[in-house]
Parts: sequence; C-alpha cells; structure tokens
Amino acid sequence: MNAVVDDVLREGVLDIAQRAGAAIMQVYANGFDVEQKADDSPVTTADLAAHRLIVAGLAQLTPDIPVLSEESAQLPWETRRQWQRYWLVDPLDGTREFIKRNGEFSVNIALIEDGVSVFGVVQAPVTEVIWHAQRGGQAWRRSGQQQDAITTRVPPASPLRVAASRSHASARTAGLLARMGEIELVAQGSSLKFCRIAEGTLDVYPRLGPTSEWDTAAGQCVLEAAGGVVLAADDGVPFAYNQRPRLLNGDFVALGDASLPWQAWVAGL
Repeated sequence: MNAVVDDVLREGVLDIAQRAGAAIMQVYANGFDVEQKADDSPVTTADLAAHRLIVAGLAQLTPDIPVLSEESAQLPWETRRQWQRYWLVDPLDGTREFIKRNGEFSVNIALIEDGVSVFGVVQAPVTEVIWHAQRGGQAWRRSGQQQDAITTRVPPASPLRVAASRSHASARTAGLLARMGEIELVAQGSSLKFCRIAEGTLDVYPRLGPTSEWDTAAGQCVLEAAGGVVLAADDGVPFAYNQRPRLLNGDFVALGDASLPWQAWVAGL
C-alpha cells in the first residue's frame, strides 16, 4: 500500500504540527495547571490547546477525513470501525515529561489507511525539529530550513544504544535489558524515541506495558521509512491500528535493525 500524500497536504500537516508545538510552548512558558483524566493520566491546558488547533487545522485541510485524537477518544467502536482512512493524533505526547519540564515531549500526527500508518509527523516543540515520512518513501528530519534524509544504524555498533522511558520503568523491562548483554541506556521521553532510532542515534526501544495507538502511529511510520520496525513482542507482527474496540497497544519492540535477536530478549516475559 502506498498512500498519496502530495506536497500541499504534507506541508499543510507539517505547518499544523509546528503551530501546535508553538501553542504548547506558550503554555510551557506561562505556567499551567494539571488535571487528572478518568484513567488517572494527566492533562494540561497545553494538551487541550494543541488538540483544538490540530483538529481544526486537519478539518480545514482534509474535511472528508475523520480525526481521532487522544483528547477526543470517546468515539464508539461502531463509528471507528467504519473508517478506512483517518487521522490519529496525540496533541501532546509525553505530558508527564512536559509537567517535569525536561523538554522531551512531542506532537504526533499520523494518517491511517486500512489499519496501517502511512504518513507520520512528529514535532518536538522545544527544538522545533520535525520528523516526517510517508510509507514506501524516505524518512526526513527538518530543522529550520534544513532537511536531511535519515536512516537507521544498520548494522548497529556495540554497545547497543537502548532507549529507556523516563516515566515507565518496570521490573519486566529491567529483566529484558539484562538479557540484551552490553548496552548503553539512553533516557528519552515520548515518541522522540522512535525518531532517534530512525536517525541512527539509538538502536532499540523496548516497551513492556500499555501504550495507546496515538502514542506509536506517527513514530512507527517515520521509523519504518528509515529502515526500522515496530513489532508486537508476542508474535513479531508489525503494529496495526483501529482493529479492535480498545485503543491500547500491547508490549512491543522498536528496532533500527530488524535482524537483532529481539525474540531472545522477550523470551519468558
């Protein structure tokens, strides 16, 4: 499957992501309150401001394509299951990192077709760097006026550089890391982990524990276009989207080099 995302649509979505990032940074600079959602995850005025901006921007850009955002995820399965094509959005991925003020949060926008992430955009509000890719095409890193093609590090050098979540460590993850042998752990928040693997500065991102579909879709598209994979830890199948009522992902491993022995790392989990 090859989606057709022309220059106008691509640049329109990149502009929406950049404007969402600017809205987030305005809240970041001026202070904010933190509330808890029904699932006990935090939400701030920055999440909501970015959500409103992205949803309005996509509705204007592609009025015929529905939008599923983390901040409007109550849409019933009976509605979503009819969608062949839709936008999947995390307006502020890494809200906990935002609250901690460590800069490691992002804006995620993905276009899903028949369950596959076919166009992905990840924007880092603090640096204004943006990663984007179309399925079947090249992955790109854009900073200001400079844009560079990116690829994963294949084969990776030793030790493997492994992304570790700052907010979601667990005993299971510690066991997996121990089975990987000599590694260099690199703390990194949000979907920026996928982008770091895509550009070759990290090699592996294991995630044991729930994430939501909007957490992974944009980063997966970028990483796959750069030569990597995002595989379910139980069966090694690439992640698919909007295939079931729940919007939660299972355990997964993101790899820059698909030939790495990830099955041995997850054995016995």
